[in-house]
Amino acid sequence: MALKKDSSIIMISTSATEAVAGTFLSKKVDLQLNPLDNEVFVVTAVDLNVERPELIAATTTNVKFSLSSTERTSVGSIAASNVIAHKQVTISEVAGAAVIYEHTSMDTPPAELDYVFIIATNDFYLNIQGTNNVGTMTGDARLYGYRARADAATYSALVQSEILS
Repeated sequence: MALKKDSSIIMISTSATEAVAGTFLSKKVDLQLNPLDNEVFVVTAVDLNVERPELIAATTTNVKFSLSSTERTSVGSIAASNVIAHKQVTISEVAGAAVIYEHTSMDTPPAELDYVFIIATNDFYLNIQGTNNVGTMTGDARLYGYRARADAATYSALVQSEILS
């Protein structure tokens, strides 16, 4: 794969909040890449944080949050090829005590990896949905990476792969 680094490390911070409690939201974040120059964004690390779900008696509440390369109709998990990172927090009330479960994909990759993902289209998406919460849930994301230019064949393959995922 032929990529030429165009920038130093860039940090992009953003967040997404459900419009209505318990309703899926997919928020588009523009990377402002230049497709005429075959520009891509090489993701080197991702950090996701979510608001803690509400503790409600005799109820299990949760919030699921993901960062994906293409728009989704559900939060998804890292089992989907277009999901770059995922986080889920669940709280259950059991006999008067709170039980908290947290599931997360690897926020920061091991140092041996050159990159985590390559975003070839002009944007990425934050996906969030809470369950059984009274209020809306919020997720925060920080994406680390750099801009690079790909040769024509590589760029074409990356865009096609991303769109079909």
